[in-house]
Amino acid sequence: MFETLFTPNPSVEAKVSIRPRKGVIIGAGQVGMACAYSMIIQNCFDELVLQDIQTERLQGEVMDLIHGTPFIGSVNIKAGTVTDAGQDADLVIITAGASQKPGESRLDLVERNVVIFKSLIADVIKYCPNATLLVVSNPVDIMTYVTLKLSGFPAARVIGSGTVLDSARFRTLLAEKMGIDARSVHAYIIGEHGDSEVPVWSKVNVAGMPLYNEQRSPSLDNANLNEIFEHVKNAAYEIIKLKGCTSYAIGLATTEIVKTILHGQERILTVSNLVNGFYGIHDVCLSLPSVVNEKGVIKTVNLTLNDTEQQQLIHSAQVLRDIFDKLTL
Repeated sequence: MFETLFTPNPSVEAKVSIRPRKGVIIGAGQVGMACAYSMIIQNCFDELVLQDIQTERLQGEVMDLIHGTPFIGSVNIKAGTVTDAGQDADLVIITAGASQKPGESRLDLVERNVVIFKSLIADVIKYCPNATLLVVSNPVDIMTYVTLKLSGFPAARVIGSGTVLDSARFRTLLAEKMGIDARSVHAYIIGEHGDSEVPVWSKVNVAGMPLYNEQRSPSLDNANLNEIFEHVKNAAYEIIKLKGCTSYAIGLATTEIVKTILHGQERILTVSNLVNGFYGIHDVCLSLPSVVNEKGVIKTVNLTLNDTEQQQLIHSAQVLRDIFDKLTL
């Protein structure tokens, strides 16, 4: 009975021999530093190495963090690379890449970031062969796929931050409407982390009580709910327009994924991972509710969708597939 809820990930390795407490963050820009700060104050690592091409600024960032260590748990923070201080890391978090500009979609970043990743992944393969790779750089689904293909790592150990933040935004806005704590709202955004992402209205619930019981999604007939989703989908664009980047929320979202891996929590998160067979979707990295632990993505929830959601998810996968097919790796 319980087994029918999930589809096991065939690439999960039988044993993880290294206790995952050493991390590397590649890319110490706004997002990388938000991730670093959040992970440090939540005591994620015994040792954290920050890597960035702007070495002088990186030294300053590391000094600034180190000076705050008397106020937090013990952690050894270093500036370095995967080729020196970061060797044999258990978790490599990649936030490096070109920045998203106002008016620019995540998919516009593809070609620039593929070039950057080609130069990064070769060192990761050589010096951190047992690491789990967590991709945060946008467009995250495509860069997760690129990382998977370039690294040759098992799919379970190549994860994207996916729609974890989108789902959090979804829950937050729904909770505001209902006047309750966002942690009491269960709701998922799936598919691409981007313009074709899919709100799973059919599964939104509070204490097991469904918000919406219709067979089709409410975006077609409910202006209030459609407005909530539009705010979720366009949140990053609004924040980038106002302050130039998004950082704090993605830093916190990434930390949740990291804690889930490090502590083997087996939480269900909408991370981006290789999908093969779900509603006929094959060889695409996108987000579905998945069980995550120290081995990576170990299984995916067999989420039942209504007809509208199925069509939207298949469309989202095709949007990504069209981009994948144009890549030269």
